Amino acid sequence: MSTYAIGDLQGSYYSFINLLEACGFNPKRDRLWLVGDLINRGPHSTAVLRWLKEHSSCVTTVLGNHDLHALAVHEGFAEVHRGDTLDELLAAPDRDALFDWIRLQSLAYAEDEYLIVHAGLLPQWDAKQARALAQEVETALRGPDYREFLAHMYGNQPDRWDESLTGMNRLRVITNAMTRLRVCAPDGQMEFRFKGEPKDIPEGYLPWFDIKDRKSKKDTLIFGHWSALGLVLRKRLIGLDTGCLWGEKLTALRLEDRKLFQVPRAPQDKPPKK
Repeated sequence: MSTYAIGDLQGSYYSFINLLEACGFNPKRDRLWLVGDLINRGPHSTAVLRWLKEHSSCVTTVLGNHDLHALAVHEGFAEVHRGDTLDELLAAPDRDALFDWIRLQSLAYAEDEYLIVHAGLLPQWDAKQARALAQEVETALRGPDYREFLAHMYGNQPDRWDESLTGMNRLRVITNAMTRLRVCAPDGQMEFRFKGEPKDIPEGYLPWFDIKDRKSKKDTLIFGHWSALGLVLRKRLIGLDTGCLWGEKLTALRLEDRKLFQVPRAPQDKPPKK
């Protein structure tokens, strides 16, 4: 059995299938760990979700910001953004089942020495605490009042962690860190406008994983979300968003031996012009 960790798909179905073939993936034997942003911006979100739902027994995924955004649009709490490619999914006859499947996925996933999260962790959290905090959001998403969570999910405040936070403020900080974070101040204050390369990070901020005293340093973290960062392969840090959506490669890492697999974006996955 092999476990393949795979970067952001964002509706790039044909690239995904090509990558599985390159890996020699066998759904009866192997496992997939996906870092979130399964859908949106690319043209084949519906096909991606149908494949993942059909193969749920061998798929583990965390939720990304695009996945949560699609849920909010589906439930009527957000407008479609410029660049979104959700029309086909929103009109699909099985859309309710597909969105229910998304809603039941994890915000963070821990197994052995690994923790998977879409974007990042605040410096105050180790993997154990992060998983516990993720479960608070998962409980809200999976419960009968999940629409209340989606209705109040958006917003940049509070922009830092405080253990005394309660209610939606607490859930929003957890969600923002795990699905939107790229850079923060040493005290954990999050900055959400920056999306560029590390050399252009605003003064006073650092990549979340380079904060000197972050408590998750002893954990092996797998993440995506930051395409301008590209591939990151450190002993305890694996970044897998290699910009497939933008015409670069889709990446998988076999965790047992750290063997890297990459395929170029398939021609069929070129985003439509807006």
